[in-house]
Amino acid sequence: MRVSQTSLKVGELATGQDLTIPIFSLKAENGSAPNVYIQANVHGAEVQGNAVIYQLMQLLESYTLRGDITLVPLANPLGINQKSGEFTLGRFDPITGVNWNREYLDHKLDIAAWYSENQSLSNDEIIHAFRGNLLESCQARLNSEWGVTTGHQQAVLLQSMAHKADIVLDLHTGPKSCKHLYCPEYDAKAAAFFSIPYTLMIPNDFGGAMDESVFCPWWQLIEFMGTKGREMEIPVSAFTLELGSQENINLDDALIDAKGILAYLSHRGVITEKVEPAMMARHACYLRDYKKYHSPLGGIVEYQAEVGKPLKAGEPLANILRLDLYGSDKVLTPLKLEQDCVPILHFASASVYQGTELYKVMTNLFEI
Repeated sequence: MRVSQTSLKVGELATGQDLTIPIFSLKAENGSAPNVYIQANVHGAEVQGNAVIYQLMQLLESYTLRGDITLVPLANPLGINQKSGEFTLGRFDPITGVNWNREYLDHKLDIAAWYSENQSLSNDEIIHAFRGNLLESCQARLNSEWGVTTGHQQAVLLQSMAHKADIVLDLHTGPKSCKHLYCPEYDAKAAAFFSIPYTLMIPNDFGGAMDESVFCPWWQLIEFMGTKGREMEIPVSAFTLELGSQENINLDDALIDAKGILAYLSHRGVITEKVEPAMMARHACYLRDYKKYHSPLGGIVEYQAEVGKPLKAGEPLANILRLDLYGSDKVLTPLKLEQDCVPILHFASASVYQGTELYKVMTNLFEI
């Protein structure tokens, strides 16, 4: 296996220095399998994905590649270096306030018009032409006469690399979180290969994230072709892997997730050797059943519900301490939910405003 390292310029600082990111390319001995794109650390504090990329590169040295793999750790140099004291802020562009992972281009293609012009093409030709159209759309956005923001330019450059691949993995973490996977509904069977216990099945709606920016245009195209009596499998797979909590790396845990990715790549034929997925319980819910719980009041929170552990209706979720109300029955407010769920993540800080997104929980789970 041959590994080459290059860099990509994604912007410039006010002092004129280039902002660059490292890119590692692993070339296949023959290119008969899907090509892969994997990125990590788009949010500055979410560093575990870099450890997973490291472990994956170590593992791949022992395998035979049949598809090219592009690895992009440290994908957001501005976010990674956006520090305040001992904390990494790095979730939002400090200039525009936009979430770094909501900067990707919504192509808003006229699918009907495009297909009408290209319906005579074979399936392979359709794939090649539509991919070229997506790349041209990205390039046109980058070349806008009005310019683009720093964050959007960086995102669309990353997106352009992802559009060249058949498999796209975007590695993230939550604030205080268990592992979970965002998986498009059409590709639900893929969730059984990753070493991740919980999966969110997401619909064909663009919300701004990398995985959606990749699979939504293809999903829309294939669905439209179906209405014209032409059936074709969606040729692109894209997932967001949430690998635990931010501001932390664990190389042993990263090895587990790298092996899960390897099992999926083996299933897709990207490597010649067979790698079996980990034996573990896996559960999922639809995105509509992924609920946000907002704090009913401000105060200091004791998080009681453990992420990744089923919570029965009425069991303790959290306590809110209000020392300003000491001496009254409102000094300590217990919180609970009235339905069974699995808490997936909670807010990172113990001090919250009223309305803070305190927990995200999965409801109506099913086994996969």
